Amino acid sequence: MEDGQGEESLSAPRGIELRGLTRIYGVQRALDRVDLHLPRGRSLALFGPNGAGKTTLLRLLSGELSPTEGAIHEDGVPLDTRSPQWRARIGVLSHQTFLYPQLTARENLHFFGRMYALDRLRDRLDPALEAVGLADRADLRVTAFSRGMRQRLALARTLLHDPSVVLLDEPFTGLDAHASGVLREALTRLRDGRRTVVMVTHNLTEGLRMADRVVIQVGGRIAWQGEATEVEEDFESFYRARVEDAA
Repeated sequence: MEDGQGEESLSAPRGIELRGLTRIYGVQRALDRVDLHLPRGRSLALFGPNGAGKTTLLRLLSGELSPTEGAIHEDGVPLDTRSPQWRARIGVLSHQTFLYPQLTARENLHFFGRMYALDRLRDRLDPALEAVGLADRADLRVTAFSRGMRQRLALARTLLHDPSVVLLDEPFTGLDAHASGVLREALTRLRDGRRTVVMVTHNLTEGLRMADRVVIQVGGRIAWQGEATEVEEDFESFYRARVEDAA
């Protein structure tokens, strides 16, 4: 072990760290030297206007993209987000459900469970559907599902393999008030201290309600970050001011 390597690992904060993370497309910096700590077992909401690089950050965390510069560490150790081991530990939910409409809810989960080669798969299906309030619709084809029901089924798919890191990309997009409320209840159960949750959303109210920590990102850079308890009561005005200051 080289001098200092052990000390860095021991002193590094537990959780995921982004160190100088940069992603360049041609001449555009979608992310520009982002430093961010995602504490283990906590929930983070990432806000920002269109083009802020929020989805790019999630795609880097998921391993879909590689950084142009910088690195991602976990507990002080460099993290290979393209590795099968990391992919097996994460769950990703976006406004695109990636469900098969002609299959039933149960068949969809069974299909994805086979992809992950999950053990005791059949024993996982009913609890997964129950957790998102779809147990009574387990054998209906997804073609008959509303947008909100599809999003809840997609959440069940996301959590089927019990990931330790959950990435949520605009999960409330296209949902009405009732559907958002039902999905919120399911997502709230993720705040169990076992999972690290990162949510990208334009929904200031829902995002703040779900978060322990808040990040506002503008133009690929972090304009503000802190504890959710530090946010002013009028978060919309607070958010707009931070965006305008960084523009």
